[in-house]
Amino acid sequence: MKKLLFTALCFGLLGTAANAEEQERPDHFEGEAAVTLGEAVANFSETNQQLAELLAQDELSDAEFGTIHELTYTLENALAKIDEELDAMAVDLEEVHLGSETMDAERVHTHGSAYLEAARTLIE
Repeated sequence: MKKLLFTALCFGLLGTAANAEEQERPDHFEGEAAVTLGEAVANFSETNQQLAELLAQDELSDAEFGTIHELTYTLENALAKIDEELDAMAVDLEEVHLGSETMDAERVHTHGSAYLEAARTLIE
């Protein structure tokens, strides 16, 4: 019974601490949306450049910390889209691999074209 009471008390304290932390956190932002892989790569590149410029400074102002906070949302959106697209690329590449084993030209061309289109977006 003591263990159960102790566990409940610990979870209660952790919940209280988490609520206090949430109340102290800055406002949340949406960030730039990334609907396509091209948008995600562009947002990723541009926002990383902005972040690099800010981080190159010796000291950051409160406003610059706010800007960095906002930039992270755009970067998170871009990374989520890139991750989603990489998963799709892996599926297409596996289809090319399997199609090449069975000499299935249609499968290789269809999935190979989709894979290369996405790959070109990443490397250009």
